[in-house]
Amino acid sequence: MPSSGHRLRDVEHHPLLTENDSYDSSSSSSSEADVADRVWFIHDGCGMICAVLTWLLVVYADFVVTFVMLLPSKDFWYSVVNGVIFNCLAVLALSSHLRTMLTDPGAVPKGNATKEYMESLQLKPGEVIYKCPKCCCIKPERAHHCSICKRCIRKMDHHCPWVNNCVGEKNQRFFVLFTMYIALSSVHALILCGLQFVSCVRGQWTECSDFSPPITVILLIFLCLEGLLFFTFTAVMFGTQIHSICNDETEIERLKSEKPTWERRLRWEGMKSVFGGPPSLLWMNPFVGFRFRRLQTRPRKGGPEFSV
Repeated sequence: MPSSGHRLRDVEHHPLLTENDSYDSSSSSSSEADVADRVWFIHDGCGMICAVLTWLLVVYADFVVTFVMLLPSKDFWYSVVNGVIFNCLAVLALSSHLRTMLTDPGAVPKGNATKEYMESLQLKPGEVIYKCPKCCCIKPERAHHCSICKRCIRKMDHHCPWVNNCVGEKNQRFFVLFTMYIALSSVHALILCGLQFVSCVRGQWTECSDFSPPITVILLIFLCLEGLLFFTFTAVMFGTQIHSICNDETEIERLKSEKPTWERRLRWEGMKSVFGGPPSLLWMNPFVGFRFRRLQTRPRKGGPEFSV
């Protein structure tokens, strides 16, 4: 869609627009207001199955820890302290999962590559801007198209089926918290499993659980396997996310070896830009910025996202 004095190219990489570019077209502003007023959710079968499976595995771990290991214990304070710690970690992990899944990761409005929008950018003569040929939007700097979300996502790191969403500019902090709390709860569960096995062996498997010894062994072994897998996966993801934030480079940019055309925010500056503000306990809180949105029924206009 050419316009006087500048060119528009249908390409995927190296856009010239920055993340802070804005425009005043009425159609685009109403579209962005629509997005702000509804809950983001990706209607992807594989992602929804993975998200439900994640919740079921966390609930299973909580069941085993609470009803197999802690409640039958004769040490009251041991049960209370460990029960409170594990359940708090589980609640924080699932809350972070929900925030990651239901937060718009930074989607660029579809179809904003209009003549009015381009004129409002006040581009210099000869300046080149880039349009995504898949969702017909003007691509901001560092945006990439997600084939599952069917949208261009600002600072897209990757699409994670376990949270049924892209990890991008607006929800990366919640994904980091999710991996951290799952890793911590996995370590806690593994420690409790080890102590429970020692206790059961010393007591000849009598009075160490309200379940029969074979059932207890099966439940504990499965929890150990789950804890090891969850810890390995989330610890690696947590480490790679922190590394990406501190180097101000998304996973896609690293894999594509894209040379930075932006001013990098390294280390603490990168952490502040993702988590918001100076270091504080609020960084650990997945409820920061949460607000209830009005339930609404909306017709789908294409694409996998819908509002609830």
